[in-house]
Amino acid sequence: MNATAPTTAETLRSALGGLLDGLPQKQATAAVERLITHYRGTIPTDAPVLRDRSDVAAYAAYRMPATFEAVRSALDGLAQAAPQWAPGSHLDVGGGTGAAAWAADALWEGPRTTTVLDWAEPALALGKELAGRSSSPALRAAEWRRAVLGAGVALPEADLVTVSYVLGELTEEARRAVVAEAARAGQAVVLIEPGTPEGYLRIRAAREQLIAAGLKVAAPCPHDGTCPIEVGRDWCHFSARVSRSSLHRQVKGGSLPYEDEKFAYVAATRFPTAPVPSRITRRPQIRKGLVLLDLCGPEESGLGRATVTKRHGDLYKAARDAEWGEQWPPAGPDRDL
Repeated sequence: MNATAPTTAETLRSALGGLLDGLPQKQATAAVERLITHYRGTIPTDAPVLRDRSDVAAYAAYRMPATFEAVRSALDGLAQAAPQWAPGSHLDVGGGTGAAAWAADALWEGPRTTTVLDWAEPALALGKELAGRSSSPALRAAEWRRAVLGAGVALPEADLVTVSYVLGELTEEARRAVVAEAARAGQAVVLIEPGTPEGYLRIRAAREQLIAAGLKVAAPCPHDGTCPIEVGRDWCHFSARVSRSSLHRQVKGGSLPYEDEKFAYVAATRFPTAPVPSRITRRPQIRKGLVLLDLCGPEESGLGRATVTKRHGDLYKAARDAEWGEQWPPAGPDRDL
């Protein structure tokens, strides 16, 4: 694991900070608002959404930190399930300006070839420019290649394949084709979508497709069985905290220095991993003398709630410190509830 993750995040923020130099604030804000409206829509597109450098610069400055944190959290789920594994090659499908490449660099040390595919030339050009400001050999040497995603797409093989915030932009046919190719090409596949009910359903369908292709789920699920959530009543998603830039505050309003990015994901592999025994699926509820934990557990038990009280000793202390998305019980001896 890479101990320099904060440095990677800080380097990315610094690189993004210079993107809007010379771009009028009103133009940047208008570009972000237009692109947000598009990305929140439900109609897939067959053309690049990021049209020129102004679009890419504004949207990268606004969205790339959130994408980076969400992907880093998802990749961390994979890394915890496979602590001795590190990718020697990384293919980022629909990677735009390269947030997932930066996230992988924050987690894994060692030599790594990185390839970013996207259909928007301005995004690839800006991504290469940003990567050039990094001190990471893997980022600086990354290959930025134009590719149209959809039926008939052919992906190069890689140890790690990431597809983040892309599936919702594709038609159902193209979505299935991309997931099928990712499953064929990758030893590990990590898919990330917005943490909305619709994003969860795309991840749920892709999860089933990955399992059917012979991959095993490493995270966040504790098993490869059918998702126990009843569609329409709830959805599985997680949260990553993101430092807000001045552009964030101007577009969204408010004064908090951070926001929480909600995302849904699945990580699946062709090699053995150790999934968590249970996953905390909501923010823990801390009450007087007890903590309530909503959990997704083994296939036979499914969804449930654990009540951890002071009589549980160290587990009670752990529960008070537990966070949404973490495993339960925590790793270590004498941790059975």
